[in-house]
Amino acid sequence: MVQKQYEVLQWASLFLEKNNREPRVADLLLQYHLDVSRTQFFAQMRDDVPLHIAERFRKDIEKHVETGVPIQHLMGYEEFYSRKFSVNPHVLIPRPETEELVQHVINHASKNEPITIVDIGTGSGIIAITLALELPNADVYAIDISEKALETAKKNAEYLQANVTFLQGDFLAPFFAQNLKADIVVSNPPYISEEERPELSDTVVNHDPELALFADDNGLAAYKKIIGQLPNAIIAGGAVVFEIGHLQGEAVKELLLETFPKSTVNILKDINGKNRIVFADNLV
Repeated sequence: MVQKQYEVLQWASLFLEKNNREPRVADLLLQYHLDVSRTQFFAQMRDDVPLHIAERFRKDIEKHVETGVPIQHLMGYEEFYSRKFSVNPHVLIPRPETEELVQHVINHASKNEPITIVDIGTGSGIIAITLALELPNADVYAIDISEKALETAKKNAEYLQANVTFLQGDFLAPFFAQNLKADIVVSNPPYISEEERPELSDTVVNHDPELALFADDNGLAAYKKIIGQLPNAIIAGGAVVFEIGHLQGEAVKELLLETFPKSTVNILKDINGKNRIVFADNLV
């Protein structure tokens, strides 16, 4: 039986809520299946949904409920900074908080002089690609140890026509191996401790790559590694911008001050009022 859009949506929202899943997933997934804009989606609530679309939508909703597969994997993309980025199980799904990290880099970066920016652990390439597109004066490098992640990032850069140089390797090593120096180093590294694993939803822990989620040493291992490599990879007076877990601000600040005691280090809150960014300037 053909149903109206609002009826299809109502069933999905109730089904998701009943099974302890996020009800708003229904809006996003149905909009994807209907292939309409957000405005069209709300304007056509009383329109009929073709049976074949309703059936595909129902199967995806049920699959999400049963397995926890993120809807971004079902759709094949996630939006970040108003652009669509291809995602898959080899890369972390972009989070809204990371847009704030990118915005902070854009605000800090020189807009006139040539600058070099390096993104460590690029994943799908969201940070590097967005910075390359928003800062035409920047030479942007993106590093990841995962070959599959780099394939995804390169695909996204090509689709969005962003000029990014991709390097494969362990943190900053492939960057300074080429005698390069950055004005700004940015990273959203793995920062979740193994102890926090039970607190994560199955949508995250079973479907995001572990390499992009977990770090040893209470989640601080990646920061220690990057900060240890920074003296070889950054210009005098350069800056580093990290995304952090909301309880890691003071620990990451201390790590930076141990290596760069004369630097200025600030811990910045995200839109939800949680510590989310550590920004260090004047690294010498």
